[in-house]
Amino acid sequence: MITAWFPLCVGAALACWPAAPTRLQAAVEQPAMVRLPDVWAVVRWLLPAAVAGLLAGVGGAIAAGVLTLAWRQERQAHRRATADLERAAHTATALRTMVSELRSGAHPVTAAEAAAEVVPAVSGDLHALATSARLDGELRAPALPELAAAWTLGRRYGLPMADVLNAARCDAEASLTFARRARAKLAGPRASAAVLTGLPALCVVLGQAMGASPLPVLTESAPGQLLLVAGSILLWAGTAWCRALTGRVRLR
Repeated sequence: MITAWFPLCVGAALACWPAAPTRLQAAVEQPAMVRLPDVWAVVRWLLPAAVAGLLAGVGGAIAAGVLTLAWRQERQAHRRATADLERAAHTATALRTMVSELRSGAHPVTAAEAAAEVVPAVSGDLHALATSARLDGELRAPALPELAAAWTLGRRYGLPMADVLNAARCDAEASLTFARRARAKLAGPRASAAVLTGLPALCVVLGQAMGASPLPVLTESAPGQLLLVAGSILLWAGTAWCRALTGRVRLR
C-alpha cells in the first residue's frame, strides 16, 4: 500500500505542472518586476546615527537620529511647498492657454491639446482630458483638478466654456499670487528658526574652543548623554512647531 503512494504523487505532480505560456500570453502579460529595497536610502539615514554612536556613545546616536529626522521632515515640507507652487503655476498657465484658444474659436479638445504643448509638465493630464471629452467620458486630471472641475461644470450645464475656464483661471492666479507673497513674507521667520536651531551646536563648538570642554561632558558622562538626547528632542520639537506655524498658510 505504501508503494502505491509514489506513482500517485508523481501523477498528481505531473497533472499540476504549469503549462508553458503561449505566444499571446507572453505578449500580453508583462513580467513581474521585483523591486529591491533601496539600500542607499536606508544607509544614508542610519549612517549619521552610526557615526555619532561611535564617537559620542548611545546618547550621541539617539541625538543624531532625532536631528536627522528633523532635517528630513524639513526637507520634505520644503519639497511639498515647492511642488504645490509648481502645480498651481502649471494650472494657471494651462487655463490661460485654453481660454485664449477658446476665445479665438477653437474647440475645447483642441484648446486642451494646445495647452499640452505649452505646459509639457502636465501634458499627460491634458491629453487625457481631451481624450475623455472627445469620447464623452468622465473628466479626471489628478494634476489639474481645477481645470477638470471647471470643464465638467461647463459641459454639464451648457455654460460658455471660455467664461467658466476664465473664472477658474482668475481664481488659480489669485491663489498662486497669494501663495508666493506668503512664502516671501515667511522667509524671514523661517531663516530665524534655522539660526536658532543651529545656535546650540555653535555654542558647544565655541565652548570647546574656549577650553570649557563641553564635549567630554556630553559624550563621556551619563548626565551629559541624557542632556544630549533631551537637547536633540527639544530641537526637533522646535522645528516641528515652527513648521506647523508657517505651514498654516498654504496654497488651497
